[in-house]
Amino acid sequence: MAVIELHNGHPVQLSPPKRPLPVLSRRQIESMIADGRLIIILDNYVLKTDAFLKYHPGGDKAMMHMVGRDATDEINGLHSAEARKMMERYRIGTIEGCWKNFVPPIQGGKFRPAAVGDDEAEDSNNNTTASSSDSSSRSSSPPAVFDADEPKAGLRARGSMAASVSSVSSTDEQHADKPFDGMAHLDALTKKEIMLDLDKYPSLEPEVQGEIVHKYRLLYEKLMAERLFDCNYYAYAIEGVRWLSLATLTLVFLKWQWYILSALCLGGLWHQLVFTAHDAGHMGITHNLQADTVIGIIIADFIGGLSLGWWKRSHNVHHIVTNSPEHDPDIEHLPFFAVSHRFLTSLKSTYYDHIMHYDAFAKALIRVQHYTYYLILLFGRFNLYRLSWMYLILGQGPRKGPAAWHRYLEIAGTIFFWYWFGYQLVYKSIDTNFHRFIFVMISHMVTAPLHVQITLSHFAMSTAELGTEESFPQKMLRTTMDVDCPTWLDWFHGGLQFQAIHHLFPRMPRHNLRRAQRLVQEFCEDVGVPYALYGFVDGNKEVIGRLAEVSRQAAILRKCQGVIMAGGDEHGHSH
Repeated sequence: MAVIELHNGHPVQLSPPKRPLPVLSRRQIESMIADGRLIIILDNYVLKTDAFLKYHPGGDKAMMHMVGRDATDEINGLHSAEARKMMERYRIGTIEGCWKNFVPPIQGGKFRPAAVGDDEAEDSNNNTTASSSDSSSRSSSPPAVFDADEPKAGLRARGSMAASVSSVSSTDEQHADKPFDGMAHLDALTKKEIMLDLDKYPSLEPEVQGEIVHKYRLLYEKLMAERLFDCNYYAYAIEGVRWLSLATLTLVFLKWQWYILSALCLGGLWHQLVFTAHDAGHMGITHNLQADTVIGIIIADFIGGLSLGWWKRSHNVHHIVTNSPEHDPDIEHLPFFAVSHRFLTSLKSTYYDHIMHYDAFAKALIRVQHYTYYLILLFGRFNLYRLSWMYLILGQGPRKGPAAWHRYLEIAGTIFFWYWFGYQLVYKSIDTNFHRFIFVMISHMVTAPLHVQITLSHFAMSTAELGTEESFPQKMLRTTMDVDCPTWLDWFHGGLQFQAIHHLFPRMPRHNLRRAQRLVQEFCEDVGVPYALYGFVDGNKEVIGRLAEVSRQAAILRKCQGVIMAGGDEHGHSH
């Protein structure tokens, strides 16, 4: 099926293959994946993307999560028409009918190599909700769901999520003093919470999900026709005035030795610039990979000291496996935070390739996480420095292809940042070590609202894995909330208040997201998928409620394990 997109006002059509391509069976594709091939389905074409993995500007992990899946909506959402046209060279065949997704190998999917006479054999990689968890270890079992039952008046929103989880787990708490395995308690909670999502959202039957996808793609075409993917450069001109004003005030107050005011202005500048770096990372400004990347690196690396490449690698995975405890780095914050009880089982992160240990340090912090949430976020920017340098030093980005040179520009940018900020501004322009310390801490803590805005959209939403039958638009809406705010506050939120819309249409310029909101709400009403919308204060209450609930589950787990250990001691052994 050809895809037509209006790009900068001009239609771009993906052409049919120049030579006939073979029709590949599901069994043939499974055997290729078993042999280590990166097979992706795009518009009923079979793509073999092994050679492109090391060139992909968006990182390797995002591609690995699409292996064996129909990635049409994910690719269309995150890539330009030109990028999709480039993918034509990787087509090796076609499929017939609707594709039934595999569980990708990175997520624990199992695949059989080719064998004589087994073309019509039953799948070893069953993609239903139940078997998705069966095909992997405990760490890959479906995660928990924290949702509500009562909609808020006047909003297409969920009710109190923490309250619903309390009702689910109350029976478990009643039996917490009985000697049963703590992991069994968590597994039972997981199953109950998955049922909450299955009851709340449309059926996972292919016909139902197919209709959601069909209407989602019609909505995409409507938004294209209304030119909501065209960048509003006038809005950036206004923002440029704001940036210049904050930068000027930073220097003026610094010269006057008003260090606190200078630090506040610098932190405000960083806070505002991140929104534009986010736009550039999604190619939402010029819609050109190299141009937007350079804009993003100038802002993120040269001015902010953070790696745009690290952000793109991490953020693209987040957009594909949103709120998955094992796979989404944006919710993997042990030992400081756990937004799902499944983190209490020491999951393995497929993004970081290590076990997220729920050890004694994590247990101590998770116990009070709903009290320390805002305090820890005050220091969030320092962690971003660490992640950025790890990405650049370890060379985790593409080493070849059109994005290979970005790493060297980023290294130059971060060195330049520490020269102008660390040496020229902090060391040479501030008179005492005490004042330097105050300046650094205040300028970095001022950016804490950004970390609140980022976590707000996801921490209180579902972390359940409903299986490979769930459509892309339903998953994005199930795992993301929007924040209701007046138009005059859009400058403060920088588009992050429309994260659900952004997850549906990642390349839409943020200045157009508010205009798209009404159409997205109508789409949600039409297909029966709840659109989560909270005020900023209520959204924060939901996040704190989620953190408190997971902390309570940790206490129940601790109690269960204590009872078991006590019982073991009475019998001269432990379990």
